[in-house]
Amino acid sequence: MRSASRLFVLALPALLLLAACGGGDSEELIQSPRTQNSPAPTSATTERTPSPMNKQYSSPEQVIDPEATYTATIDTNYGQIVVELLTNEAPIAVNSFVFLARDGYFDGVKFHRIVKGFVIQTGDPTGTGAGGPGYRFSDEPVTRNYEPGMLAMANSGPNTNGSQFFITLADLSARLPKNYTIFGKVTDGMDVVEKIADVPVTLSPQGEPSVPTVDVHINTVTIDEKAS
Repeated sequence: MRSASRLFVLALPALLLLAACGGGDSEELIQSPRTQNSPAPTSATTERTPSPMNKQYSSPEQVIDPEATYTATIDTNYGQIVVELLTNEAPIAVNSFVFLARDGYFDGVKFHRIVKGFVIQTGDPTGTGAGGPGYRFSDEPVTRNYEPGMLAMANSGPNTNGSQFFITLADLSARLPKNYTIFGKVTDGMDVVEKIADVPVTLSPQGEPSVPTVDVHINTVTIDEKAS
């Protein structure tokens, strides 16, 4: 059992960074540094005990057709979010997401972190921010900006992508470096994203107001494939 830093501070002015890892270690936002509207992060170490609900894989199967187009419908208990998956820009991340979705990995998974005006984050079946699918995969070049409604992989450093992802709530182009692979964009249901962002939250163990006090979860993720 390994331990990993869940939250750490980077000395970069006026930045808010997101992160999560995927190979069975901790997955957590990296938030830095303090601003008027963001809590000061603290450092913590956690050990993860795999949950029976947290399926583990050695690697994702290759399931996507590079010539096809893919849409994901993320059905939540607050409504549906429809996402265009950016296969041409992030084929590794899209393939992993489709593989996990088709295997039911995201079914019942909570939105474990909600930061209004910043992001909503999910993809950890343990609901702790410390879960992952058992594998990691490489970063891919980010050519888009972090505009509202972008889906991006959370990570804990270079090439540590797993299952956790976030949806941006605002234009974060000036606040996030292009270190978080963008693999999709919301095409319908941004109102649902905003509803989720509005749920009441309480403090995390690190003192950040980001833990939902009500149940917010994914019911299913359905993948639609269309040949080109």
